[in-house]
Amino acid sequence: MSNGGWVGTWRPHRPRGPVMAQYSSPGPKYNIPGATGYISHIPTKRKAPAYSMYGAKPPSSKDRVPGPYDVQGYMTNRGRQSAPSYTMGGRFRVKKEVTPGPASYSPEKSRKIIYQNAPAHSISFRTRGYKVDATPGPSAYTMPEVLGPHTVATSAGPSYSMTGRSKLGRFDEDLHKTPGPAAYHKPDTDIYKKRAPKYSMGSRSKGLRAGKTPGPADYSVGKVSLLKSCAPVVTFGIRHSDYTTPLIVDVC
Repeated sequence: MSNGGWVGTWRPHRPRGPVMAQYSSPGPKYNIPGATGYISHIPTKRKAPAYSMYGAKPPSSKDRVPGPYDVQGYMTNRGRQSAPSYTMGGRFRVKKEVTPGPASYSPEKSRKIIYQNAPAHSISFRTRGYKVDATPGPSAYTMPEVLGPHTVATSAGPSYSMTGRSKLGRFDEDLHKTPGPAAYHKPDTDIYKKRAPKYSMGSRSKGLRAGKTPGPADYSVGKVSLLKSCAPVVTFGIRHSDYTTPLIVDVC
C-alpha cells in the first residue's frame, strides 16, 4: 500500500545532482601485471631474485699452459745429477810470444836505484840568458807601514779619532719623534672662554627723508593680539563640514 509516496520518514524525489550509482562502470577488465617473472612485475608485490644461465666461459689466454712433456732421467728437482763425462778433443794452439832474454837486461845500471851511490856531477856549458830581463827593481817594492793601525810586521797601538757629538743616547734624545710645544698653534682665548663685547666705529647713518615717516594714524592701537592676550572672537558659520569623516567608536 502506498502511503502518499512516503517510505517511512523519507520520500523519494528527483536528485539535485548526479549520483555515481546511477551510472554503469566498465567492470573488472583492467590488465593487472603478473606477480611472476622479472619483466612487467606488479609493483605492489615483492620481487624475488632472478638468475640467468649462460654457456661455458671461453678459455682465457692466461689458462693456456703447456701440457706434460718428456723429462730426462738425470734431471731432478735440484737440477741435473749424473756421473762425470769426458770428451776428447785436439790440443790447444798457443801463440808464440817474443819474450826478452838475459842479455836484454843491464844489471850494472841498477846501482843508482838499488844501492847507495856518491853524487856524480857533470860539466856543461853555461845556459844562455835572456836578452832583456823583465825583473822588477828595488823601487818596485813598498815597505810595509810601521806606524798607524794598519801595520804588518809590528804590533800597532790603539788609535783614536775625534768626531762630532752624537745625538744618540743623549738625555734629550726624542725616541718617539713627537712634536714639541712650539709645533702647535696657539688658539684664540675667545674660542674656549667668554668673549668680551667688541665695538666698531663707523660713519654716521643717513637719516630718513622728510615725509616718508609714518604718522600716528598709520598704527592700529586696538590690534595688539600679537603682543598681548585678547578676548575670544566668535564667528558665525556651519557647525561641521560636509567633508569631515565622523568619529566612529566601536563599543563591544
